[in-house]
Amino acid sequence: MDDLLIQKILHGDKEAFRQLITRYKDMAYSIAMSVVKNEFCAEEVLQISFVRAFEKLGSFKGDSKFSTWFYRTVVNESFKQLKKQKAEFIDFTEEPPEVSNEIDNSILRLVKDDQEYYINKALEKISAQESLVLRLFYLEENSIDEISDITGWTAVNIKVILHRARINLRLILTRIFKLDKTVLY
Repeated sequence: MDDLLIQKILHGDKEAFRQLITRYKDMAYSIAMSVVKNEFCAEEVLQISFVRAFEKLGSFKGDSKFSTWFYRTVVNESFKQLKKQKAEFIDFTEEPPEVSNEIDNSILRLVKDDQEYYINKALEKISAQESLVLRLFYLEENSIDEISDITGWTAVNIKVILHRARINLRLILTRIFKLDKTVLY
C-alpha cells in the first residue's frame, strides 16, 4: 500500500501525501517524544521529518519498509534537535533495588490510563536512546534488526540499551510508586 502512495506522491498527488502523514504521524511523534521529551520539540521534529521525507522520497529505493526509512529520518532529526537543546539526563548507574511482590502486584492493579501515565512519566526520565529503543521494541513491535535499520546502531548495542532501559524503567517506576503511596491502594 505504501508503494502505491509513494508513486502517487511522486506524480504530484498531495492527497496521497496527506494519507502518508496520517498513517505515520502518531508513531513518529512517539519516537520523537522518546528522544526529545518535549511536545513542542517533538512537533518540530515531525514537521522537519515529513518535509525531508517529501523532498527525499525520490531517493527511497524500497530496500526496506517505508516506515523503517521514515522512522530513521525521525530518529536522526530527533537527535539533531536534542543536540541543539544540550539536554542533560539523569544517569542511573546504581543497581535497582529489590522490588517486593506487593509493588509488583500493585502495578498489575493499575488501570490502563494510570499505567500509561506512569510509564510515560518514567520514559521522560530515562535517556533518549533507552526510551527510543523501548518504544520501537514494545510499542511498534519492531525486531532488533529493524531497530538497527532505523537507528543505525548494531544489534548488540540495541540489546544492551534495551536491557539497561528495562532496568532503569523498573527503577524509576519503583521510585514513583514509593513516593506516591496512593497508587498502591
